[in-house]
Amino acid sequence: MNSDFEDHCWSDLMDAETLQIYGAYRREVFVGPRPAVLMIDVYQASYDGGQQPVADVIREHPSSCGERAWAMVEPAKQLLKAARRAGLPVLYSTGDTRSQADRGRPTNRQVMTDTDNAYDILPELAPAPDDLIVYKQRASCFYGTPLLSHLTSLGVSSLIVGGGTTSGCLRAGVQDAKANGFHVTIVEECCYDRTPINHKVNLFDMHHKYADVMHLKDMLAHLDGLVEMRKAG
Repeated sequence: MNSDFEDHCWSDLMDAETLQIYGAYRREVFVGPRPAVLMIDVYQASYDGGQQPVADVIREHPSSCGERAWAMVEPAKQLLKAARRAGLPVLYSTGDTRSQADRGRPTNRQVMTDTDNAYDILPELAPAPDDLIVYKQRASCFYGTPLLSHLTSLGVSSLIVGGGTTSGCLRAGVQDAKANGFHVTIVEECCYDRTPINHKVNLFDMHHKYADVMHLKDMLAHLDGLVEMRKAG
């Protein structure tokens, strides 16, 4: 792709020494073959309270990521529209509230939103009728779920990932996807975290170790190219 390997949101944090140390990971980034889109945990609780600063919105909505979650909605809508136009499978993950057993918590956060619709997918990013939703009890959408089986049945070998949080459930899913042999691409503008530093540092780390971080404009160009190939073929 056209963008430089380090031309991303973390560029204001990483000094020359850090970039030198991580130079061994520098490579060409790309979208792998037979991709699907995986939207991780774009559920209502992350968006409750609207586009307010996170420090303000968590007073009434402790699980919300406020304006930082809302900032990815329009880019994610563009990604989903382009992916569906290209005929890619689209899958979602969200929390599993179906069991009455003590499920424990995916992280050690002590204060969480507990409402009936907390784990409903945000309407603005709603699944299409043919999309799949995976329900999970732990941070990774692969752990204890049929996600791997679904991807295998669909013939998927690469994932295009968005959602949140970058340092939490998204990262857990990305690492498990890599461990299961998938090529992973994260769309930078389509993920979010509660704080900028967590978002940037974790994107930087995943980009170098587990995934290719790509800008939305480059991803959309790639997906449009797949549409043109289908028309030509």
